[in-house]
Amino acid sequence: MTRTRWVLALLVVSAVGGTLVFAQRYYDRGGVPDWQTDKEFAHDVFTFVRIQYSSGYGGGGFGPGRGRRGFGRGGGRWATDYPDSDLNFSYRLQQLTSLEVNPDGLILELTDPELFNYPFIYIVEPGYLVFTEEEVVALRRYLLNGGFLMVDDFWGQEEWYNFYYEIKRVFPDREPVELPLSHPIFRAVFELKEKPQIPSVDAAIRGRPYGITWEREDAREPHYRALYDDKGRMMAIICHNTDLGDGWEEEGTDEWFFREFSEKKAYPMGINIVFYAMTR
Repeated sequence: MTRTRWVLALLVVSAVGGTLVFAQRYYDRGGVPDWQTDKEFAHDVFTFVRIQYSSGYGGGGFGPGRGRRGFGRGGGRWATDYPDSDLNFSYRLQQLTSLEVNPDGLILELTDPELFNYPFIYIVEPGYLVFTEEEVVALRRYLLNGGFLMVDDFWGQEEWYNFYYEIKRVFPDREPVELPLSHPIFRAVFELKEKPQIPSVDAAIRGRPYGITWEREDAREPHYRALYDDKGRMMAIICHNTDLGDGWEEEGTDEWFFREFSEKKAYPMGINIVFYAMTR
């Protein structure tokens, strides 16, 4: 996707209602803000960890990386929206909250021993994902040992059935549970009035005259489903018929998209998910 201009918005959480207030200026996307984490909290830094998987369109892409910036598009489906979404979300998370956040993030495979050093992982475009047996075992172990998985950006029934089949390989005896809007995750930091549906920026612009926010006819309703462990801890949230990552990646592509989807939906929901996962 086009990487031309980026909106830097000074976002502040209002004391009332979690409203985002901002003043904006523009500069080149190559100037993504950087920051130093507090050395006193070196072991308490939140790191956005994207999972690289080998299946699906594009194969293995450009291989695992740790904190590397500036990769072009062209990896497998696991690399969709990378690196912009990860960098932008990490920036907004540290800007809007008191969390100490790694400015770079990581890319890891599920079988990497380092995975257990990080409590939060992100899998994107799982609609055609096929886990290896090693990945099934590793993901089950990671989640049962306290890890948290966010799944994002897949649409329609075919892609849901594929992911459902794969996650049932991980947990044959556990069923994804639809989260009601009253669930605390929808108000952990920002209070959301509806389950947010974020389309790609192109789909949003095409659908704007008609109020359409879905990317295909069998994906009109956004779903947020969860997997729980035996103690009732949420181990995973599955964001289906929505694409939070595009709301992060494309925040500077179109001002209307930024205001309607990035600011109001994608960032608030993402921040809610991280805060809920890290505090429960």
